[in-house]
Amino acid sequence: MFLTQGSVNRTTIRTRHAMLKKIALGVAWSGFLLIPSLLSANPADPSTTPFDKALRQSSGQAQDRLRADFAEVVEQAKHGTVGILTQSTQPDGKAFSVRGSGIYLGDGYVLTARHATKRQGAGTATDPPHVSVIAGTLEEAPAALVGVNQFLDVALYRISQEKVPHGLVARTFSQTEALPGERVFTVGYPLGWGPAISYGYIGNTNTFLQTVQSRLLQVDLSACSGNSGGGLFNTRGEIVGLVHAIIQTETVREERRCSRFAFAVPGPLVSKIVEALKQGKPFHFSKLGLQLTSVKFENRWRMAVAQATGPARRAGFKKGDVLLSIDDQPINSASQLKTYVIERTRPLQPVSIRVLRQRKEKVLRVILGKARPSAQE
Repeated sequence: MFLTQGSVNRTTIRTRHAMLKKIALGVAWSGFLLIPSLLSANPADPSTTPFDKALRQSSGQAQDRLRADFAEVVEQAKHGTVGILTQSTQPDGKAFSVRGSGIYLGDGYVLTARHATKRQGAGTATDPPHVSVIAGTLEEAPAALVGVNQFLDVALYRISQEKVPHGLVARTFSQTEALPGERVFTVGYPLGWGPAISYGYIGNTNTFLQTVQSRLLQVDLSACSGNSGGGLFNTRGEIVGLVHAIIQTETVREERRCSRFAFAVPGPLVSKIVEALKQGKPFHFSKLGLQLTSVKFENRWRMAVAQATGPARRAGFKKGDVLLSIDDQPINSASQLKTYVIERTRPLQPVSIRVLRQRKEKVLRVILGKARPSAQE
């Protein structure tokens, strides 16, 4: 699959398996897909992660202490998780149900997945200005919309200080990227029930779906509809991802709404969006404007330009240009290029891309544009 900076949410994903896979995004989205990058997912041996090594190499008392410390980390994450409530359909207001999960960030802020809060009506979906959340203590509180980001499927709400449920514990983002094989866990409301805790490991850290325009973390972890918007935590209890989707297998006999094939938006990306939304500033990702195809060149498949639009067209890219590097970083795949542009550049920043045109190397300087507005919409 080749996702390009100019048309990521329009790219068709073709299946190579007899069995189709369906994304289950909380309770809101579904679609058919196959992601070639997942086929090469090769998580490190879980027994080699730092936590597991320390546990294995420790003495009896030290092991007990490590286990107790980790249990406390999990307990704190549980107290930092809330459920996103649906609107009651009962006239007496006594019945309620949970449609998604959220993370408490402190100062009243609640982070969740945008699709876990969107309301459908008259053929359109809207971002509700208010939602109700429920804590593990079963205290309910109203939260007002701060902003959303369609690009990453993020929504931020805020509870007024006097109404914040007792016992909520603020969670913070990890300052480092999640690594393949890293031990993680999530807390949420799968199928509307919880809070439930699930443990697993990071798989491929560079996968793509057509539902968001950034890379995703693929996670070997049990998750269901309703886990969307919950936190993916490391062994220190820090947020390394925001649960976004699962791969759902559909059979003739039943429709499963749970899977061990989950996806999360990387924590560092979400953290940038959250800070921008708190400050009331729109956050724009860069746009390169290249649609790519693959060509075989000297016994190796490389990325080549299929179409250039916007910034790329103005910079002089032509159909058939073979991409070699960006800012001296080799370009080995479309996803690598896409990740570089999204995570390491900002709009209006100049980048240098080396291409091969008619067997001659050429360096093109591109002033990056802005991806479509992605703050409150």
